[in-house]
Parts: sequence; C-alpha cells; structure tokens
Amino acid sequence: MIFPPLIRRWLLIACLWACPVLLHGGGSIEELRAKAEQGDAEAQYILGVRYAKGEGVEKDAAETVKWYRKAAEQGYASAQHTLAACYFSGYGVVKNQAEAVSWMRKAAEQGNAKAQCEIAGSYFSGNGVVKNQAEGIKWYHTAAAQGDDSAQFNLGVYYRKGEGVKKDVAVAVKWFRKAAEQGRVDAQMNLGSIYADGIGVVKNDLLAYQWYLLASANGHPLAAKREVPKLESKLTAEQRAEGQRLATEWQAAFEKKQKGKLGINSHK
Repeated sequence: MIFPPLIRRWLLIACLWACPVLLHGGGSIEELRAKAEQGDAEAQYILGVRYAKGEGVEKDAAETVKWYRKAAEQGYASAQHTLAACYFSGYGVVKNQAEAVSWMRKAAEQGNAKAQCEIAGSYFSGNGVVKNQAEGIKWYHTAAAQGDDSAQFNLGVYYRKGEGVKKDVAVAVKWFRKAAEQGRVDAQMNLGSIYADGIGVVKNDLLAYQWYLLASANGHPLAAKREVPKLESKLTAEQRAEGQRLATEWQAAFEKKQKGKLGINSHK
C-alpha cells in the first residue's frame, strides 16, 4: 500500500509566509518600507510577508502581491516563488495557473528547491503546463538533490509505482529513506509498508515495525491505529523490544541533529 502525503500542496497559503533569515527584520515597518521604496528587493519581499501575516501592518492581500511582484521583477527567487503561490491560489490576484507556472519556473531556474518541486508537480498534474511526467521527474530529481523532502518523498512514490519512471522499489526506498531521515512522517510510513509487504525488498517485520513506530510517534494516524498493533500481534516480545529500541535511538539521534541545525542557524 502506498501512503500519500498528509498535506496537499496548496491546502494553505503557508508558502506565502515562508520567509528566510531576514536581514531587515529587526527594523521598524517605516524603515523597512523606506528600503523597499528605494528598490531593495529583499525589503520588498519582507514587506510583502508582513502584509500577508499582518505583522506591523493590517493584513492586505493586494499589498502583499504588490510587494512580492516588485521583488520578483528584480529576480528575487523567494518572491517569485511566493508570487507564483498567489496565482495558484488566487490570493490577492485572479487565479492564473499559467502565470503561476511562469513565476515558479523563474524561481526554479535560480535554484529555489521548493519552486523546483512545485514545477515538478505541475508537470505531473498538467496545471499550467502540458502534462509531461518525464519533465516532472527531472525537476523532482533537481529539488531532491538539494535536500527537499517533498521532492524526495514524491520520487519514492513514483519509483514505487513506476509512474513517469521505470518501477524500482530499491530506488524508492532510497528516496523514502532520505525524506524519512528529515522527519517526513509519510515517508516513514511508506518505508514501514515496503518492509512489511516485502515487495521489491526482503520482507523485514522488524524494520517495518521500527518505521511504523516512528511514523506513529510523529503523528501519522494510521500507524498508531492500525499498522503498529497489526505488527505487534505477529512479533515476539524480544522483537518488539528490539524494534522499540531501534526507533527510540533513531528518534534521539534525529532530535539531536535538529537541535544542532537550530544552533547553527541561530548564529548565522
């Protein structure tokens, strides 16, 4: 069984608020606006984020789009990505998938991994472009190579199904593992499923149990409700203890790594 993502691509306009480390973030809204009006692309983008979130100003979708557009037209990749999101969702503009893809492509071609992943999805769905799964796979690989967990997860799904690529469960496991190691719960769930089914890999209930435990601990409803109890009924007490040990050690190592990343980012 293939478990799909828990969150749809455009369920919320969260990407509109995805702001990187803000060089201008510590100043007042007046200082930020002055820099934006002087043509500073980063300030223009951040001002757009402020209008989207209502930070220091009233929420205003039109102003959000206005400032994203100014930054995007200067080639600011994050603004191009979020402006594309506005066109996909109809936030502050009339929905226009072709325009969305145009801006998303500009960001993708500058190396924005999230935009690369979204372009890939558009090629699979045919939203704003002619459907082309081979082109979608290419963009997923580009984003996945940069560490984008959504792209890694999707590659796992498509290699497992043989959609857009030749079916290869071993390659699917590689990409699911990369996403799972970033804490991606639906990838953890799929690894559990692959090892439990033993289709394309050697069946391994202990590894399946480990990944289902991790998916359960990280909030996947089916892992806790169905998959973990089903495997526990088949495993011996010793196997359950070993699987729990492996999952606990994995989670501890993951959390330690995440804290290390936070420490590094806080000093940038």
